Amino acid sequence: MPESKSRKKPAKVKAPQVKKPETGNPRWLVPTMLTLMLLGLAWIVIFYLTSGGLGLPIPALHNWNLVVGFVLIIAGFALTTRWK
Repeated sequence: MPESKSRKKPAKVKAPQVKKPETGNPRWLVPTMLTLMLLGLAWIVIFYLTSGGLGLPIPALHNWNLVVGFVLIIAGFALTTRWK
């Protein structure tokens, strides 16, 4: 038997959307991230500029100063993963 056109379908009820609070970055994140990256860059540049005679930044580390600089830079980039 055919259905009449006047018959209405029940209205769909949508659950209310709950917005979760939007959290931003911690205040320390961006300054720490930039400081680590710039400090690592400065460490490597100072090592290259003074490797001829002064032995800066730390003479006992010799070429391991490059590792220290890159670790600082990598730590800064690792913090960028938390940036929202």
